[in-house]
Amino acid sequence: MIETIEDAAGAYRDVTGKAGAPLAVVKAQVHAGGRGKAGFVRLVKSVDEATQAARFMLSNRMVSPQTPPGGLEVKRLLLAAGVDIAKEFYLAVTTDRSTNRNILIASAEGGVEIEEVAKRNPAAILKEALHPLAGMHPHQARRLAYTLGFKGKTVHAAASAMQALARVYVERDCALAEINPLVLTPPTAAHPDGQVLAIDAKFNFDDNAMFRQERIKAMFDPTEENEHEMRAGKFGLNYIALEGNIGCLVNGAGLAMATMDTIKHFGGRPANFLDVGGGATEEAVTEGFRIILSDEAVKGVLVNIFGGIMRCDIIAQAIVNAAKEVGFTVPLVVRLEGTNVDAGRRLLNEARGAIPTMQAATDLADGARKVCAAVGG
Repeated sequence: MIETIEDAAGAYRDVTGKAGAPLAVVKAQVHAGGRGKAGFVRLVKSVDEATQAARFMLSNRMVSPQTPPGGLEVKRLLLAAGVDIAKEFYLAVTTDRSTNRNILIASAEGGVEIEEVAKRNPAAILKEALHPLAGMHPHQARRLAYTLGFKGKTVHAAASAMQALARVYVERDCALAEINPLVLTPPTAAHPDGQVLAIDAKFNFDDNAMFRQERIKAMFDPTEENEHEMRAGKFGLNYIALEGNIGCLVNGAGLAMATMDTIKHFGGRPANFLDVGGGATEEAVTEGFRIILSDEAVKGVLVNIFGGIMRCDIIAQAIVNAAKEVGFTVPLVVRLEGTNVDAGRRLLNEARGAIPTMQAATDLADGARKVCAAVGG
């Protein structure tokens, strides 16, 4: 693993010297797929080529179908010895929500994005449901290995990889455990059937299980996360950045989804998902407004609160606080209903002079219509 262009030469000499061959691969280490097509996975055969690849990757943002439009900054590279590849395969374990069971997905078309394979040739995707307690049975793994085309000793090696992947998925509380590609090397005198090697992998973990995965938790890299999402998490807010221009502040995940759908229905584009929950404090909600307004893409804000546990007066006071501390220079549409709604509306009426861009909405549809009109949606 390297972090500077200058480290590439030494890393190249190290990995190729140990492998006894000049071929190496340079890979950008980012939380997104599609690296190869974007030019951020490169085979190199010399110190100069390794340095040039490192210079390109560390000096450019990676843009792929799995990154934001502006791409991702690459801060680390992995240099590894090259491998002779006869065939590439795909293996993954995830949870099938339709059957409520873990499932192993396999394909003989590895090395590319599995989503593209599924679109182009759905029949190439093999699926095997796993037992909730026993995991993947040996006979399941062997059958899949034969179906994928493994022969001889490689059948056992591929089956072992499948069973190990199924185990680690459960033991490490994964949301996705993926090997892409799993490769078969060409036959040699030492390995007449070839070797089965996992040369790249990706793991996603269940955030709710981190309390029992201390080793995984220690690997967390905040520089790879969205800055606004990190800030929101510190205040117990559920925030996800999107690509629109209408900021949303809502209480409850279901209501937040409905709010975004309604904005879309009236021609607008949500800039975020922000659920303040039922027990958020005035300070936390104020921080939520700071996060929304710090996004330069936001041209309008819709507040949609149906107060059950969350009190409307807390939201109203947070709006007033945000107006004082941050300032609302964009249109603000507020819909309040529920617990302490009269007190909340009174606070907002008293603050109208300080928030000239604010207007009230009678219901969700009215609020979405007004904010979309205000931003030109």
